[in-house]
Order: sequence, then C-alpha cells, then structure tokens
Amino acid sequence: MNFLLGLKMALKSICSNRLRTFLTMLGVVIGVASVITAVGFAKGSTQSITDSIESIGTNLITINLMGRRTSTITYDDVSEKLEKLEGIDGFAPVINSNVNIKNSKNTSLTTNCVGTNADYSIVQDRTIQEGRFLTTFDISGSMNVVAIGTYIEKELFPDGDAIGNTIKLNGQNFKVVGILTQMSGGEESTLDDMIIIPYTVAQRLNRAGNVSTVYMRATNHEDTENVVNNVERLLYDLYENENYYRVTSQEAMLETLNSVTSTMMLVLGGIAAISLIVGGIGIMNIMIVSVTERTKEIGIRKAIGAKRKNILVQFLIESLIITGIAGIIGILFGCGIISIINYFEITTAVYSIEWMIISFGSSLIIGVIFGIFPAYKAASMDPIEALRAM
Repeated sequence: MNFLLGLKMALKSICSNRLRTFLTMLGVVIGVASVITAVGFAKGSTQSITDSIESIGTNLITINLMGRRTSTITYDDVSEKLEKLEGIDGFAPVINSNVNIKNSKNTSLTTNCVGTNADYSIVQDRTIQEGRFLTTFDISGSMNVVAIGTYIEKELFPDGDAIGNTIKLNGQNFKVVGILTQMSGGEESTLDDMIIIPYTVAQRLNRAGNVSTVYMRATNHEDTENVVNNVERLLYDLYENENYYRVTSQEAMLETLNSVTSTMMLVLGGIAAISLIVGGIGIMNIMIVSVTERTKEIGIRKAIGAKRKNILVQFLIESLIITGIAGIIGILFGCGIISIINYFEITTAVYSIEWMIISFGSSLIIGVIFGIFPAYKAASMDPIEALRAM
C-alpha cells in the first residue's frame, strides 16, 4: 500500500466520524492557539518596551543617589566629578514633581514639572520648536523661567502667544521662554503634558533637598559600558559605599528584558507542551477506540494480504492527519485572537511565524508519538482472532 492510498483510506475513516474527530482535535487546537496567543502577547509587549528603550537610546545612563550620604555629599560634589569624565555628551539632574499652573485668566492645570539643567535637551533629546531651552545662566542664577509642552500651550495659550508671557507655578511667577517640540500629538498625560524649569529653582519650589537622579548620555553606544564603569568608580570614591548609589544603562535594561523574555518563552513552551500532551492522550484514546471498532476491517485486510506495515502506516497517517488539521485550526484560531486583540487595542500582540512553525511541528510530533501505540496494536492483531469478531 502506497502513501496516497493510505492517505485516502485515512481521510475516509476520519470523515465517517466527523464529530468524534473534531472533539478529539480540540485539545491540540486549544494548545496550539494558546501558545500562539500567549507568545504573540509576550513578544508584542516586549517589542513595545524595547522600541521605547531604543527610542531613548541605549547609550542613556541613569544615576540614582540614595542613602544618608546624599545629605552630606551634594549634587555639586557629584557634578564636579562628572564634568571631568570623558566619553559623555552631557549630564542632567532631574527633580520630578506635580505642580499647579495658572495663566493670567486663572485657567488652571496640574502637570508634571521637571527640574533640570541645559544638558537635558541633549541627554533626553527634548528639542524646542519655538523660543529657547534653559541656559547655564538660568541655572546658576536660579531664574524663574519655564519651557512648556504643546498640551500646556494649547490649554493655557490657545492664541499661541505663550513665549514671553507669565504663568504661575504653585503661586510663583515664571516666564515662558520656550515651547517643547511636540512628541505625542499634544495630548494630556503624555510627554507633551509637562514643563521644564531650572533644577535650582525646582529645589526651592518643591523644598527638595539634594538631587537624587541624574541622567547622562555616552558619546557612542560602544562606550556605554566603559562610561558606566568610570561613573561607578567615581561615585565609590565619593560615597565609599556601593549601597548609596546605583548606575544603570538602557542597554543593561534591554539585556535584562531579553533575558526575562527568553525565560517567559520557556515557561510558555512548557505550558504548550502540557496542553499538547493532554491533547495527544485524547487522540491516543480515540485511536484505540477506533482500532477496536475496526477490528473486522483489520481482519479482512490482513486475510487478503495486507502486511503489518500497511496497517501501521494507515493508522499513523490517520493520527498525523488529525493532529495536522488540529494544528492548522489552532494556528488560525490563535491568529484570529491576536487580530481581535490588536483591533480593539486591548494590548500589543504580534504574529510569530517561528512559533507557528514550532506549534504545528509539535502537533505532528504528538500525532506520531501518541499514534504509535494504537497503530502498533492494530498492526499486531491476529487475523484469525480479528475475523472471529465478525
């Protein structure tokens, strides 16, 4: 018996019990669909975070200063050391807070206020579309000047006359000197809903003690690790204790994210394997039932000359067809779920061709593994005993 004849006979047998075959497929369908959906969700979320990190730049370095020594070692002490570092484009202290702002007409908003220096535009790639950014004179002189996002401009200055006008921050007058380049469509609670002031003023305005966060940018991506090591040595010389500071880079965060993603993929693979094994057991049970029901057919075929190999191949083909069709349905079902997730913007999900191939291949392997016993049982039947069942 050639393969095509075995395929034809297998399809005929499967089609004669459509409902039972479909129910048998469900375990594999659900297993394949689940892994495709879960992997699509995991990879989509990871890609979204990765894009955000890469948009900022993998050469961005964050310094967090903490502990009791921050009260005795000031930001000025740290900045004095950082200025001597080679391989960096700049560094910027950051003091974040929420402030209430008002225009001359008493229109009021609450927004995010960033206290920083002139290097912030380089370090965080925040440019100005109108007016100017903070200057070193604004910082050293603790000038009440502010650069605002386009959302703030739209809400407080709908006529577009923000530059040169005055707004109140927590009751204090500030002169608007610049409009930040729009980054998020000028919407509320985005990067366009923020203001930037000198960090020396932010310390006074928020009654903040010392700066606890500093961003810096390495000149080249290749130099990032070397710069991080230099900064750590510098800070250790100042604090004499590694617990008082932490230096991290976007590149390190990206590596950690990739490591977490890989672990997540292994976990999902394990879950998928369990689902497919459960589906495979269901297929084996049904195939055993099918062998029992077709004892007469097997006896007749052996009586007219069918070999053990022919019977074995036929039942293996049936098992492969069931799991193969189930794998295809599972892939389509999983892709459909991902499409729905993306259509309704529930979260970010992607189609993983790699995992579709792995899932389909796994379903075929399950078909072979769990089809061997029923096929062997059918092939091992004694034709005389099988014919007696008639």
